Amino acid sequence: MQDTHTIVVPDVTPELRQQLFEYVLQLADTSLILAHRLSEWCGHGPVLEQDLALANISLDLLGEARSYYQYAAELEGQGRTEDDLAYLRTAVEYRNVLLAEQPNGDFAHTIVRQFIYDAFHYYLLQQLQVGPDRQLAAIAEKSVKEAAYHIKWSSEWVIRLGDGTEESRRRVEAAIQALWRYSGELTTPSPTEQVLQAAGFGPDYAAVQAQVDQHVTRVFAEATLPVLQGVFMQKGGKAGRHSEHLGYLLAELQYLQRTYPGLQW
Repeated sequence: MQDTHTIVVPDVTPELRQQLFEYVLQLADTSLILAHRLSEWCGHGPVLEQDLALANISLDLLGEARSYYQYAAELEGQGRTEDDLAYLRTAVEYRNVLLAEQPNGDFAHTIVRQFIYDAFHYYLLQQLQVGPDRQLAAIAEKSVKEAAYHIKWSSEWVIRLGDGTEESRRRVEAAIQALWRYSGELTTPSPTEQVLQAAGFGPDYAAVQAQVDQHVTRVFAEATLPVLQGVFMQKGGKAGRHSEHLGYLLAELQYLQRTYPGLQW
């Protein structure tokens, strides 16, 4: 079901409008896929409070994804809805970053994945909310309030695990070793993002990266964890090149809509 609020589309050339569509779809896909990953923890969290925290963060990201998909559908102008974009595309059509689709692993693994994303997401939204695209700015203005909680939550858990027991430290270090390779894609502009940057619509990823580095350095220092250097960065999600994990995730996520086409609540 679509929200009834008015969506404001910027007055730009058809070419730039297509680039905006691709970019908003990228934002939507990342939020949706990570929301689904976090939803898999529901009922399995280590304690009730953190089970609820993970579910709430998942719902925040799902709400953000809905807003992006609604805007993307308006930008495309082909009659597709948010449900079509979310449920009726194949894996190669998704533009989410690789980090979002990585499996949950243990609790430390999920925390590190969330921390890497939150450190990027929060500062990205700060830029989008003052950008020239009024619709993206409105979505970011709402979402950044939720992202402020997300980054606080995941940062505190990285500190607790890193500076905790020998076992918690071992697990969080293993998670960092496994996931850090996906952090570079977050702030590496895709061709679409490069076009938008040149037109004054895209975020300044160099500035975002500087803020991310500062935050990560501070948190890791407090957690007594090393910041990895010289890691080869895996990329490709923004271009539709995904790991095998996305196909399995979409099979579950899209099952109901594909089995019963057009189903509505």
